[in-house]
Amino acid sequence: MSHISVLLHETVEALLADRDTGIYIDGTFGRGGHTRLLLSKLDANARVYAFDKDPQALAVATELEQEDSRFKIIHASFADLKQEMNQLGIYEVDGIMADLGVSSPQLDQAERGFSFMKDGPLDMRMDNSQGQTAAQWLVDVSEEHLANIIYQYGEERYSRRIAKAVKNAGYIETTAQLAEIVKVAHPKWEKNKHAATRTFQAIRIEINKELEDVHTFLPQALDLLKSNARLAVISFHSLEDRIIKQFIQKESTLAEDTGWGMPQEREDTRRLKKVDRIRASEAEVKENPRSRSAWLRVAERLEPKGAE
Repeated sequence: MSHISVLLHETVEALLADRDTGIYIDGTFGRGGHTRLLLSKLDANARVYAFDKDPQALAVATELEQEDSRFKIIHASFADLKQEMNQLGIYEVDGIMADLGVSSPQLDQAERGFSFMKDGPLDMRMDNSQGQTAAQWLVDVSEEHLANIIYQYGEERYSRRIAKAVKNAGYIETTAQLAEIVKVAHPKWEKNKHAATRTFQAIRIEINKELEDVHTFLPQALDLLKSNARLAVISFHSLEDRIIKQFIQKESTLAEDTGWGMPQEREDTRRLKKVDRIRASEAEVKENPRSRSAWLRVAERLEPKGAE
């Protein structure tokens, strides 16, 4: 399956909010769908910076760099957003977007080891130039910690049973081997889902530190946004969406009254306002079933209180 950018037009339109110039960041370049549409709507003075860890994504981005002088790719995680932008002398931007999780090409290429649907080496690294593979990690991790990861990140109720079977299996070389071990250990799984769905998700999230990176990314993104600039983030499962929802909620809500002073004397610390929450349309889900679980959350940077 070729990569189809999820919530493509909705994300870019929400990010721009009728602007056609400025400095923008795509925190997750992937295959560049969102970035290309963004560039097509910006004037000659605009700049777009994109981040990605995946060497194959970087190869596509490097070609785009050569085609469009307004674009620059950065080989780093969006968790390093502020540091990387500050090194370029950029301290505020007009908008930041991110499309979280694993991309279709990563899932569809057996050699990347993300999917139980295609047999390949058990890798799962988004940046396969560094770090432990899933196979290596499964050797080193304790049964208890593995069970906790599968339970927390996969929301898998049979996590302890699965972890025991995985650790008893010894070195697991391929995705098909891991999928079969989980299937045999799993007493009951959801209709129309593979028994290993939740376990694979959990291990992938841990290997790539996906949730940790989202926690790290969001405050940095907020710090970089100019007044009235927007943040647009697409997530695909409840754990990611909960982090984004809670972050926006916290930054768009007045601090609780501590009981000291009159209400009008309370400091207004809000830095964001909620703009929208968007799901993929029925037409998009029909064309691209992977979009069915996607949520786009959009927020806008407020002007600091007391600013002229």
